[in-house]
Amino acid sequence: MLSLHKRGRTLVAAGATLAAALVLTGCTAGDTGTDTGAETGGSTVEDNEAKGDTVVIGFSGPAADHGWLGAINASAIAEAEKYPDIDLRVAEGTNDANLQISQVETFINDKVDAIVLLPTDGAALTEVAIQAMEAGIPVINVDREFSSTFASRVTILGDNYGMGVSAGTYICEEVGDNPDAIVAEIAGIDSLPLTQDRTQGFNDALEDCGLEVSNRVAADFTVQGGEAATSQLLAAAPQIDALWNHDDDQGIGVLAAIDAAGRDEFIMVGGAGSKNAMELIKSGDSVLKATVIYPSTQAADGIRLARLVAQEKAMSDLVEIEVPNRIVLNAPVVTSENVDKYLPTAFES
Repeated sequence: MLSLHKRGRTLVAAGATLAAALVLTGCTAGDTGTDTGAETGGSTVEDNEAKGDTVVIGFSGPAADHGWLGAINASAIAEAEKYPDIDLRVAEGTNDANLQISQVETFINDKVDAIVLLPTDGAALTEVAIQAMEAGIPVINVDREFSSTFASRVTILGDNYGMGVSAGTYICEEVGDNPDAIVAEIAGIDSLPLTQDRTQGFNDALEDCGLEVSNRVAADFTVQGGEAATSQLLAAAPQIDALWNHDDDQGIGVLAAIDAAGRDEFIMVGGAGSKNAMELIKSGDSVLKATVIYPSTQAADGIRLARLVAQEKAMSDLVEIEVPNRIVLNAPVVTSENVDKYLPTAFES
């Protein structure tokens, strides 16, 4: 199995030294030692959930032309509705970087308290995000990174490399005892760094058990693209033992092509964590045996973090007195054994 240090994806919470100092300086005669989290430098769940000053949060994301992106937008709005002290301003979803830049400029002119931004293009939105930060508006960068650390107060990401590692590790567990196992891969858009990261993680994990990808095609994260690419792959590979498809939305087309070809000799792993994929896994009536989560809750997490930052609060499970500046979410494997745990947060393809 791939060792944890090999992934290089650890989030470290600093601040224990500061907490110890606060405890020492705060002790007086008769102190019972029952300080609250706030008194020792941390935040409590109760503190964070309590209604505070109203914060105006601007939210902008790409057009919801993909099940995962639709879930991103919906979950952000739903999360904001849970808090009476959040005034959420939602810009229309767009895949036009110039339009999204103008949306952020409007948020800056409106002097919102924080901006949650899933950029259609991280590099293209970097400059305007820096402008927001320089105007004193904290930016929460979601999913697609800016090209400068000065462009955001917090960056929250799914783990694309980790997705590949998780998929490869699962396949190693299932077919790794066969040194001649034929492994296939259906990627997303090859020009995107996220696709490159997923493929690199997959290759690294397979190498750990002596396997490699024998057949690979790239699709385009659409149903039609998934079906076309899979038909091409299956024609070129008469025998497959394991297949990883990077994306459950394009996976609808992938599975359609597999059914049309009458192929069922292999196991398939999906990616992202759609509801329909999880239901197939639960049924046991498909070649799809697992999927790897790429959380569609990232923007909802961004809304929560924006609220905490704007209200000068911290994360309740950390000793650190401020919200971290970078958070990378986990990429767990969903199988028939744990699918019920993940179904409630799955998105509709």
